[in-house]
Amino acid sequence: MQAGMVIIGAGECGGRAALTLRDLSFDGPVTLIGDEPHLPYERPPLSKEAMTGDAPAIKAIVSDELLAERSIKHIHSVQAVAIDRAAHSVRLSDGSTMPYDKLLLATGSTPRRLPMQGLGPRCVYLRTFNDALAIRAHLKAGNRTAIIGGGFIGLELAAAARRLGASVTVIEAQPRILMRGVPAEIAGIIHQAHEAEGVKILTGQAIAAIADDGTDVRITLAGGGDIVADLAVIGIGAVPVTALAAEGGLTIDNGIAVDAELRTSDPDIFAAGDCCSFPLAVYGGRRVRLEAWRNAQEQGALAARNMLGAGEAHAAVPWFWSDQYGLTLQISGLSDEGRSTVRRDLDDGAFILFHLAQDGRLVAASGIGRGNAVARDIRLAEMLIARRAKPAPEALGSQTVKLKSLLAA
Repeated sequence: MQAGMVIIGAGECGGRAALTLRDLSFDGPVTLIGDEPHLPYERPPLSKEAMTGDAPAIKAIVSDELLAERSIKHIHSVQAVAIDRAAHSVRLSDGSTMPYDKLLLATGSTPRRLPMQGLGPRCVYLRTFNDALAIRAHLKAGNRTAIIGGGFIGLELAAAARRLGASVTVIEAQPRILMRGVPAEIAGIIHQAHEAEGVKILTGQAIAAIADDGTDVRITLAGGGDIVADLAVIGIGAVPVTALAAEGGLTIDNGIAVDAELRTSDPDIFAAGDCCSFPLAVYGGRRVRLEAWRNAQEQGALAARNMLGAGEAHAAVPWFWSDQYGLTLQISGLSDEGRSTVRRDLDDGAFILFHLAQDGRLVAASGIGRGNAVARDIRLAEMLIARRAKPAPEALGSQTVKLKSLLAA
């Protein structure tokens, strides 16, 4: 009897993988295992629409009806606790065992914990829809919200909290917000937008102590002074969920280590999404781990194809985005690969920074503007990056030279 394909992790990545297996006419068993009670859903709305919408709802990527129609078995509210690689089976927390022909680990990431004493029920993290509902219940006029961490999640939550009338203080230990992967010039605009909306941002501020008495959270700063809040949301990054893989003897390297085809050190086990690190050919095989919505989608589909023997290497260029106060930030590529920067101004104050390697190759583009002002040019830049193009800096910076013409060159 065919064991079929088993996917551990019923999020964006795992859900896309299951659907892709059926799109490719795989007719054996497909089993999707998740530890949440919900259908597979998208996580980006958790820090946006789920906070500010009139009736917060899960943005599911698949319905029960479609799962049934496509013969995808969804086992929810259970955890995979052990992989028996020799027997090709997975043991679940309910005591059952699931055999597999090929296994996909799409276990995602989990919020990095703040390693301090004094945390209590009013010190929370955002990862799941249930987390979002619990946070939203506190965000209202008169509420004092402290956000520890000035990254994407923290700042998107700050924007949502202000929209709901809460007062917000963001505490960031680094010299500026968005230190990871966002150029200072763009981070400065985001900083100004938050301050214009009444958010207090404290940068270069380490935390000496936290005390949660169940009513207030008192945050003592290392440089002196206290922040008192009704709720503290901790957003200091994420760590890949690798325990299952590690205990199963798979190689771990900043996540579950996979090759260009998303295959782990076991040829019958694949990993995709936030939980894995993989080589990026466009950057000379540099091993990276990406926590991004589109990467989860793309790798879920790629893993499905390779589980069926496609032998296809990962070739996508990383892409990130964030929406705050009507401003949209988009980044294609990895800006830390750049050694010089060229700016192109667009309409209405929007602009793009093109990041060039030492040899003149375009390696990243970072843009910001209202609405979709930068979307088209960022997409064209992504195509140039994928082609390892070396466009002339003066052409990149000129408003009169269309990026599309550089693609044709």
